[in-house]
Amino acid sequence: MEHQQDSSLFGMNVDQAGKSHLAEAARWAKFISVIGFIVCAMVVLFGVFLRPIMRMFPTIFERNSPYGEMHNSAPFTSAIAFIYIVIALIYFFPFLFLFRFATKMKTALASNDQETLNTSFQNLKATFRFVGILLLIGLCFWVLITVVTLIGAAAGGAM
Repeated sequence: MEHQQDSSLFGMNVDQAGKSHLAEAARWAKFISVIGFIVCAMVVLFGVFLRPIMRMFPTIFERNSPYGEMHNSAPFTSAIAFIYIVIALIYFFPFLFLFRFATKMKTALASNDQETLNTSFQNLKATFRFVGILLLIGLCFWVLITVVTLIGAAAGGAM
């Protein structure tokens, strides 16, 4: 029994207007991902050059820092630099998935290739899944910080 390839999704076909919308979405996705790559690179560069930057402006940081010289210590700046680099690395992946979506979508629309279209949508799904997980983690941290702050305020007020 031969398996026929059905070009419809739940009885719907991608017509010319749908292709146009997908092509425009791919263009915007590519634009957003390229800007995201640039921002990630800038964050990494800032993290790498954080210590020299902080050494260039010691009086500003000393005057405004409640910790005195701590801001200029190697472990402190190394920890902050590491955090910046990790954040850039985390944000790199959604932009990578978005870029893959855009390039695969453009290829799929140009060649009418179903497999490439599926790969494109798979990358879009990965983008949303990754961002969704990041949002859930962020919300959990927000709730945790709020609860700890409320408990700390209640304990401080009880004394």
